[in-house]
Formats: sequence, C-alpha cells, structure tokens
Amino acid sequence: MGIIGEQIKKYRIKMGYTQEQLGQIIGVTTQAVSKWERGGLPDTELLPRIAHSLGINIDTLFGDDDENELLNLARKINRLPVQEAYRYAFEICWAIEIGLMRDYSLIEKFVNFFSEGLQKSAAQDNYYSKILTDGGISTARISPDFRHFFLMTEPGNSLLNQLSDPEALRRVFEVFSDEKCLRILFSMYTRLNHPVTEDVLIRQTGIGKADLERCMEKLCKNRLATQSPVVTLDGETNAYQFSQENSVIPLLCIADEIAKNINNEYCDFVISFERTKPLM
Repeated sequence: MGIIGEQIKKYRIKMGYTQEQLGQIIGVTTQAVSKWERGGLPDTELLPRIAHSLGINIDTLFGDDDENELLNLARKINRLPVQEAYRYAFEICWAIEIGLMRDYSLIEKFVNFFSEGLQKSAAQDNYYSKILTDGGISTARISPDFRHFFLMTEPGNSLLNQLSDPEALRRVFEVFSDEKCLRILFSMYTRLNHPVTEDVLIRQTGIGKADLERCMEKLCKNRLATQSPVVTLDGETNAYQFSQENSVIPLLCIADEIAKNINNEYCDFVISFERTKPLM
C-alpha cells in the first residue's frame, strides 16, 4: 500500500466513513476508494476533494501528518503579530466547534455563515454554540467585538472529583455576588496593576470606607488582592495590589452568557446535547 492509500484509509476510519460513504462524498465508486487504499493512485485533480472530505490538507495525504500540522500551526501563530494571532486562534477555535458538531454535511454551511453572514450581522447580535457529548463540553460566543471559546475534554473520573469542595466554591461565588466587590474588581481591571491606596479606591468606586475595608478583606482572603501598609504625608494607610487572575475574566464572561440566556438576549447558533450520561 502506498503512502496516499495509507493516509486515505487512516483518515477515512478516523472520520467514521465506510469506503462507500467516502466514495459518495467525493463522487467516485466504492471500488475506486478500495483501489486507492490498496495502492492505486487517485487522479491528481481529485486530491483536493479527497483531502477536504477527510478533513485534512493535501500535504497530509503525502505523509505530513497531524503532529507536524500542530507544530506548523503553533509556529504560524507564533510568527503573527499579537492581535492577529488571537484573531486567527479564535477562527481555529470556531473551526473546532464546527467540527465537534459531528455532521459533515453542515460544515460548509456553517463555515460560510461564519465567514460571511455572521460578520455582517454581528454588529447587533449575539451567537452562541453549546455542544455537550460524552467526549466533553464546548461553548463559543460571537458578539459585536466580543468573542470567547471554552473547551473541556471529558474527565477520566467524575467531574465532581476534579472540582474543589462545595464550601470553597461557595466562597468564590460569594465574592462575585457582592455588588461592591464586583464594582471594585471592575474598577481595578480598567487600570494597570499598580498598588493603589484606600482613598483612591474610595474616590474611584464611590464606596464608603467601612464597605471598602470589608470588601478588600474578602478579596484578600480569596487571593484576588494583597494588602500592604504605606506611609503618606497624612499618616499610615493601606495600599492594595490586585492579582491579575486570568480565571476571573472567563468566569465573568460565562456569567454574562448565563445572564443573556436568562434575559433571552442572544440568537442560538448551534445547540447539540448528545450525552448519554450525567454532566457530573
């Protein structure tokens, strides 16, 4: 068997196609697919169609396999300017989301919608994709100038075993359910992470000294901020430095997504629930 035949068979099986199904997608007979997998060479003009049908590029048909593709992808993103790298990475994430739909017939439809229609309508709409299968969970959001993606592979053990104890989770949600704590976090995340005194925080947030001290104690206890005394011309006061904790932003984004769902403020794009077991 030649390398092209090996790759066709490998990726046909990976896609879950029979030889007959792959032949129908490409537009050839079952016998043609069988011949390729036994060492025959497809016509050159069929190579792009074969690669597209198998979800790979033409280089992969010639043995430049997945591992090299991932390395090449990493190198490409690394070479791009930062903002362009994030934009390109999100496009890859959206392609992943479309692929996880597990419906090959819809791929082209949704890719076209993403690249054309969605760009036009995104000025006013919120689109979400939510896919839950036994393999894991993925969600994506495309809104005006606001896009994010979450992917979780299925844990080997129960998801509950991976999470902190319920009391620890409750303390986290207690912080974010406190309106004044949330106002302080919003204020601090709009500035560079330099130490700031109590007086500055009071002036920026409009929160009184007693409430500010209560909130800051809670934020420091949860390691979202640190406290240190500083000496000013008016005497000693407290200064706070906020931890630029990357997990805060995803949590707020997911909370906003839930809020939009409650208020029915977004357009569903893809919702697929095909789990055969409980989420936890």
